[in-house]
Amino acid sequence: MSFLEINNLKVHFPIRGGFFNTIKDYTYAVDGVTFSVNEGKTYGLIGESGSGKTTIGKAIVGLEKPTSGEILYYGRPVNTKKLRKRAEYNKEVQMIFQDVLSSLDPKKRIRDIIAEPIRNYENLTKEEELERILMLLNIVGMPPDALYKYPHEFSGGQRQRIGVARAVSLNPKLIVADEPVSALDLSVQAQVLNFLKEIQKKFNLSYIFISHDLGVVKHMCDYIYIMHKGRFVETGTRDDIYNNPQHIYTKRLIAAIPEIDAENREKIRKRRFKVEQEFQEKEDLFYDGNGKVFDLVQISKTHYVAIKDKEDLKNVENSIA
Repeated sequence: MSFLEINNLKVHFPIRGGFFNTIKDYTYAVDGVTFSVNEGKTYGLIGESGSGKTTIGKAIVGLEKPTSGEILYYGRPVNTKKLRKRAEYNKEVQMIFQDVLSSLDPKKRIRDIIAEPIRNYENLTKEEELERILMLLNIVGMPPDALYKYPHEFSGGQRQRIGVARAVSLNPKLIVADEPVSALDLSVQAQVLNFLKEIQKKFNLSYIFISHDLGVVKHMCDYIYIMHKGRFVETGTRDDIYNNPQHIYTKRLIAAIPEIDAENREKIRKRRFKVEQEFQEKEDLFYDGNGKVFDLVQISKTHYVAIKDKEDLKNVENSIA
């Protein structure tokens, strides 16, 4: 069952100019996206910088105001004026930020950082609060003495664990994770990703996982939403996207996944060249005359592709096969 529904969400930013700083145009950061979130599942929002994926995440947690569309939590709009319901939503939908260091107050000790959301939403005694924080530190694999240290005293991976402890402190249903491992070394990335999966099982969490790295997303996500120019260009299960990519932009992203096997580098280079060639030749099948992404068309039970005409897929070579 879906507990969160995003319907035709749009977030447009005004472009101002001139002597009177009037609105000249708009940047269509998010231009009409629809999807839903089920319990215990992970949804990947994938795309290059500027594609709109982070803006969606911020809109979901209330850090960006939608231009239009709706976000429904158990069928009720989250922008409801009933403050109790909005407070409930804010408690159950949390975010892990890309730059975790900047999201942790450098002047506060870890105890106060983790305690902040608890103090905002729950009325615990000091003893109960300390017990909760120690439990959270244990869950994320941090020692008790971390309580009295400051963020700069920890490594990047440890700070990310502290960010997770704060995010799960209120037992949320959904965590929006914005590029949570992009600033970490590869070995630390693997540790944090495996840790996030362990936390998901423990709390039955749902994740919206925002990333530009399809390799990372393949490891984490049940469903994948490929974004370009503020819209979804292809959506489906992990197998749909990796084993049967249809959109030329999806193929470009998959072809860009780094290859560490030296023997395959020439093969990868040729494949990337082929994908770029197809992108140029077939672009008009996937984007209109103004470069806008077409609407999604269903091609299987779980697989959707943004294309001018479903019949055109028969003429598109599967360059990644």
